[in-house]
Amino acid sequence: MDAMQKTIEYTSVSRIAGPLMVIEGIEGVSYGEIVDITTPNGEKRTGQVLEANEEVAVVQVFEGTTALNTSETKVRFTGETAKLGVSMDMLGRVFDGAGKPIDKGPEIISEEKIDINGSPLNPVSRASPNAFVQTGISTIDGTNTLVRGQKIPIFSGSGLPHNMLAAQIARQAKVRGEGEQFAVVFAAMGITSEESNYFIEEFRKTGALEKAVVFINLADDPAIERIITPRIALTTAEYLAYEKGMHVLVILTDLTNYCEALREIAAARNEVPGRRGYPGYMYTDLASLYERAGRVKGKQGTVTQIPILTMPHDDITHPIPDLTGYITEGQIVLSRELNRKGIYPPVDVLPSLSRLMGNGIGEGKTRDDHSKVINQAYAAYAEGRGLRDLVAVVGEEALTDRDRAYLKFAQAFEDRIVTQGVDEDRNIEETLDYVWDILAILPMEELKRISEDLIEKYHPNFRK
Repeated sequence: MDAMQKTIEYTSVSRIAGPLMVIEGIEGVSYGEIVDITTPNGEKRTGQVLEANEEVAVVQVFEGTTALNTSETKVRFTGETAKLGVSMDMLGRVFDGAGKPIDKGPEIISEEKIDINGSPLNPVSRASPNAFVQTGISTIDGTNTLVRGQKIPIFSGSGLPHNMLAAQIARQAKVRGEGEQFAVVFAAMGITSEESNYFIEEFRKTGALEKAVVFINLADDPAIERIITPRIALTTAEYLAYEKGMHVLVILTDLTNYCEALREIAAARNEVPGRRGYPGYMYTDLASLYERAGRVKGKQGTVTQIPILTMPHDDITHPIPDLTGYITEGQIVLSRELNRKGIYPPVDVLPSLSRLMGNGIGEGKTRDDHSKVINQAYAAYAEGRGLRDLVAVVGEEALTDRDRAYLKFAQAFEDRIVTQGVDEDRNIEETLDYVWDILAILPMEELKRISEDLIEKYHPNFRK
């Protein structure tokens, strides 16, 4: 059947809607199968089967359905699923959202072809993430530590500098330890040409492109391409991690654009909409991306994910951040209030969280004082932030000396720990030393969460 099927060319397109077309009178077609399409003017396009029954198939067209019609369009089912040719030569290269080179370099000669949907991973074969990834950014490394194999999203808002932060993480991220190979896979979805040029220029001028694989899907590219871009990026990451033993950080931006493409396809299929018009299966679809992060027993490499999404109207209860929060292991939240103050990166550490932080910090990983000193600083910052609201009501004159110390600490925390330069790459020791420096603002008796031996070892009053 397969051999015969591949030679049959169908011209029985019955309907075209948005990025979808319906073909009738088909035989032996499977879900996920790749389709070769010839337009009336002879142009070649590619599609994938979204739905198939005995006689009808629904196909999504990656390049869009413009110029297609129901009478002259030719369709051939290949019997193959969507695959990506992968190779170590992909490092240092820039591709479009469908995996084709756009940097004027040669075509990639693939070592093997891998299904972009990934292979199902037996949960028993998963190993717990337990090693530190250094981003060089204090509010991540210090207070919301990223661990190899973790998935932790950045929740941003329209107009906030998440692109700048994404580029900085991609440039600075590294793993500690001799002989460890590290790479970044960067996938941008639905971005403007200006944003694309910014990312590529940033990577090139800093040399970060040498250890990166970049995929760019532009806003004027077909929305359907956005569905495969993150899958192609994750397939590349899995190859580098599990076949070549590298530690790979995958940065996906902007997942909101990806979910809008999902909604567009669902509307074209006349599906019953879920919350805010998004498809009811969006949770499952996002999980199929996020769950491709992790460590596998017996494999040296790891895949760590930082998905970035803009929350519509800064609403953290919106379906996209809401569902993402259920699947991932924490979140890093960008604050519009901190951004208005001119603070970069505007990371609000209070609602931010890394659920696996405890697995990746401590002696031999970061430093022996990491957990205790950050807990103390977090509690002091929360109290100082709370006192700001009180000052707005009663004025600073009504505060005690202790209250003033906490108020001063909160300001110092934002000035010294949260604020850092766009090109400032801090190692974890520098970050922790900065935290100790500002803890000296508080009376010694307030440091109740830190043991005396750590105070005597690291507190500025005891440093030689």
